[in-house]
Amino acid sequence: MYNLYAQWIREGKLPVNSDWNKELGIKFTVQDPCQIIRKTYGDETADNLRFVVESVVGKENFVDMYPNKSNNFCCGGGGGFLQSGYKEERLAYGKIKDAQIQKTGATYCIAACHNCHAQIHELSEHYGAHYHVVHLWTLIALSLGVLAPNERTYLGPELQDVNVPEYIEPEF
Repeated sequence: MYNLYAQWIREGKLPVNSDWNKELGIKFTVQDPCQIIRKTYGDETADNLRFVVESVVGKENFVDMYPNKSNNFCCGGGGGFLQSGYKEERLAYGKIKDAQIQKTGATYCIAACHNCHAQIHELSEHYGAHYHVVHLWTLIALSLGVLAPNERTYLGPELQDVNVPEYIEPEF
């Protein structure tokens, strides 16, 4: 999907905009999902993911993790591990990812994979970092001005009122 988002942005079919974050200057990092980046499509898709993120939050507000792309660390929640019942082991393994995210200083970690999102959200709470974890599509919708108030669950208070679409009462 990252490749298609990047293509659509480049073609002007997905008119995302990072102006909403120019004054706010909120910093974002991105998790490279194992199945999509490391095990399947590689660095070209990781580069497209970064292009999409930078288009949505602003290049100046993106902080990459190191290592990154195909060499990034696994979050520890994929491959069924999230549902395995080995919570303590999963959180211990995930400490590497949590430290990596914290080192960026980003307020938000973008996780396009559902397993990564759930694991990283839990890591943030467990290790007390309290960075926010947000789906890529949530930020795309926010940048387009179509993210409804009830779709802002994972946004922190600084983004709750950004680009909220005006509600228009339907005519019947």
